[in-house]
Amino acid sequence: MQRLSQLSSHLGLDPVDRSALSSAPTPHQKSSPANTNINTTTPTNMSKPKVIVTRQLIDEAQRILDEKKDELEIVQWHSEKPCPRTWLLENIPSASGLLCMLSDQINTELLDAAGANLKTIASFSVGTDHIDRPALKDRGIRLGYTPTCLTDAVADLTVMLILMAQRRGGEAIGKVVAGEWPQMPWHPLLMTGPGLRGSTVGFLGFGRIAQAALVRLLPFGIKRAVYLTSKPGQKVKEDHFDLLSTAKVPIEPAQSADQLAAESDVVVVGCALTKDTKHLVSTEFFKKMKKLAVVVNIARGPVIDTNALVKALDEEQIFGAGLDVIENEPNIQADHPILKQPRCVLVPHIGSATIETREQMATESVKNLLAGLSGDKMVNEVEL
Repeated sequence: MQRLSQLSSHLGLDPVDRSALSSAPTPHQKSSPANTNINTTTPTNMSKPKVIVTRQLIDEAQRILDEKKDELEIVQWHSEKPCPRTWLLENIPSASGLLCMLSDQINTELLDAAGANLKTIASFSVGTDHIDRPALKDRGIRLGYTPTCLTDAVADLTVMLILMAQRRGGEAIGKVVAGEWPQMPWHPLLMTGPGLRGSTVGFLGFGRIAQAALVRLLPFGIKRAVYLTSKPGQKVKEDHFDLLSTAKVPIEPAQSADQLAAESDVVVVGCALTKDTKHLVSTEFFKKMKKLAVVVNIARGPVIDTNALVKALDEEQIFGAGLDVIENEPNIQADHPILKQPRCVLVPHIGSATIETREQMATESVKNLLAGLSGDKMVNEVEL
C-alpha cells in the first residue's frame, strides 16, 4: 500500500504535497521556520559520515538509505521539488557523500563549499553534464550514475517521437482539441506524412540507447541504418545487442555529419553534450536534410540549435521534429517559438519516466552512494 500511495503521487493522482503535510505544525505548535523546513537530519554525531540527499526518494530506495541511519548522518530534502541552492550550499560543508539530481549543479562553488571530506557523488541520472567532472577528478571524488536502467524506457520514447513527428501526431491532436475536426472533410492527403517502412535512420551517437531504439525500429521494415560516433567512419566498438552481426539490413558508420544528414529520413540525436556537439545540428545540418525527413532529440537540448530548428520548420526544410529535450529547459513558456510549430512534438524530458525505470534509478543511486562511501564497487561509475 505504501508503494501504491507513492506511485499515485508520482502519477499525479494525489494533488496534496506530502512533504508539506509531514512538516505542517500540529495545533499545539506555532508555525516557524524550524517547523516548516522540509530538511530532515538524523541526530548529529560527529563520528558519523554526513551525506546529503537532494530529493525525496521512491520507497524502496528510501528504505535502503534509512537502514543506514545508525551509521550515517543523513541530511535530506524531503520534497519532490528541487532543493534550493542555498540549502545545498548551507548543508554540504563536511559532507562525505552527495546524492544529487540532474537539476543540481555540481560545480567548483559547491565542491569548495563541501571541503576535503567529500569523497563520492551519486547522480540520479545517465547524463553528467550538470557535473564538473574535471573538478571531481582533481579532488579524487568518485562519481556514480545510472546509465543502464533507463535504456528501454528512452528507446521506447524514441520510437514514439519518430512516429509522432512523421504522422503529425501533435498537430492532429491539436486540431481535435481546438474543435477543428468538423471542419476537416476527409480527402486523400489529409494529415498525411512519411512512413518508416523503407526509410534510412541515422543516429548521431550510437550507444546503448540508440542501439536499443534500432532494435525496436527494425520490425517496422526500415531499409538501412547509419551512425556517427566521435570517430567518423569507424565501426562502433560496443555492439550491445549483436545488431551488426545479426541484423538483416545494412548498419554502417557515416563518414561525417553531412553524410548522415543528407542520407537519413530520420535523424535520432543520442550523443553526449560536449563543446564539440553543442549545436552540432544547426542551420547547415538542416539544409542538407531531406524535405520529408524528421529529427528526434533524446539526448541533451543544446545539441540542436533551437533557433535553427524553428527556421528549418518555418521554411519547410524538414518535415517535422520530436523532442524530449530542448535548450533552456524547463523554462519553456507558452509563447516560445517552438510551440508555434505544428509539426514539432515537444514533451517535458520524460525519457526515463516509467515507474519501473525511476524505481531502479533511485535504488541504484543509493547503492552507488553507499559503495562510494565504503570504497566498494559501484553499480555504475564514471571513469573520470
